[in-house]
Amino acid sequence: MQEMLAVTGAIMGAGLGETTVLITDGRFSGATRGGSIGHVSPEAAVGGPIALIEDGDIINLDIEARDLSVKLTAKELEDRRLKWSPRKPNYERGVLAKYAKLVSSASVGAVTS
Repeated sequence: MQEMLAVTGAIMGAGLGETTVLITDGRFSGATRGGSIGHVSPEAAVGGPIALIEDGDIINLDIEARDLSVKLTAKELEDRRLKWSPRKPNYERGVLAKYAKLVSSASVGAVTS
């Protein structure tokens, strides 16, 4: 999983730390500041919810209710899921290619089997 410190640092550096929440399937270090939600699973790389979000979508974040959702109907999400396709892998040979091909979702431990 990608570490998000550079991204959260850029958000803070741009002065957006009080008005921006980063929602990602990436991970955070102890140095992260600002509103951040990570380890969202299933991941965008496998067509998880983040992969289906588009510019202009309304995302609801209710911290007290522990709710993170997008204001789309089930049909809209399914239509987007049918059009979605995975991106080309960063690595096609070697150990990183093997890992990417065999690793499972973070929701089940991101382990290979």
